[in-house]
Amino acid sequence: MAVYTHVSAEALSALLARYDVGALVSAKGIAEGVENSNYLVDTTAGRFILTLYEKRVDGGDLPFFLALLDHLAAKGLPVPPAIKDRQGAAIQTLEGRPACLIQFLPGVSLSSPTPTQARAAGDALGRLHAAAADFPLTRPNTMGSHTWQPLLERCGRRLDEIAPGLHDDLADAVAKLSVAWPAGLDRSLIHADLFPDNVLMLGNEITGLIDFYFACTDLRLYDLAIMHTAWCFDAQGRTFDAAIGDALIEGYGRHFPLNDDERLAFNDLAVGACIRFALSRAWDWLNTPADALVTRKDPLAYMRRLAHYDPRLLTRVKL
Repeated sequence: MAVYTHVSAEALSALLARYDVGALVSAKGIAEGVENSNYLVDTTAGRFILTLYEKRVDGGDLPFFLALLDHLAAKGLPVPPAIKDRQGAAIQTLEGRPACLIQFLPGVSLSSPTPTQARAAGDALGRLHAAAADFPLTRPNTMGSHTWQPLLERCGRRLDEIAPGLHDDLADAVAKLSVAWPAGLDRSLIHADLFPDNVLMLGNEITGLIDFYFACTDLRLYDLAIMHTAWCFDAQGRTFDAAIGDALIEGYGRHFPLNDDERLAFNDLAVGACIRFALSRAWDWLNTPADALVTRKDPLAYMRRLAHYDPRLLTRVKL
């Protein structure tokens, strides 16, 4: 979550008037995240999230995302479906952007999860994959392995402004993984971004799975590998906690036990997740507008994770 597009109180009040959600009391921009503009909105009837979809989210994909949330909510998953206005419309236009008013879910995101909490998160991912098994729509992964080389080229040598040697190390990693990518595993609908800040918890209970705007059809186990890279390290990517990783896999295995081929491929999938997020963070680092209310994510934190999974891939950049 972030704020790139600023919304006036007058425009927000006019939007809320289309709904049966009460009158505007307050709205506050949410700085965390990097993808869309988000506001915490309080009205006389309750609390909501307003999301304005920025350039990385194609407005044409919104019906897919919203249908997925409705599907998962109907299966009992703790996800936040968009609220429909009096005309039955979920997708609006606000300040020139597609926008949705979304149900608020209680809970907090954890910066230092325990193994018990990680086990619950892994279990939630397994339940998500099981619930999505009969979801009828598909969507290609717009940040999948086929996109990494083009994104590397768009970043170009400016990567070395972040750290000397970053371009060449990432270029080598992309080239090597393009040969080793384990494409023959089971495919399914995946979240593709289930970081700790996209999981809401109260104590050890999962109360919300949020931010589905990278959801797509890809390797099912890749989703777990993304979680592994996100949950098992401190924010800087310097400290690895094996107990967290074991708990994630154990929780997920309640629904989808890993077979021998999946265990063999898991490290390469984690390397791929590190490449994907190092590249996207680097692009955002180099291109985020100076006046955006947004917390930029350090791409080197994912290069440090990459060094954990395969230290042979880092020979130039100093971490």
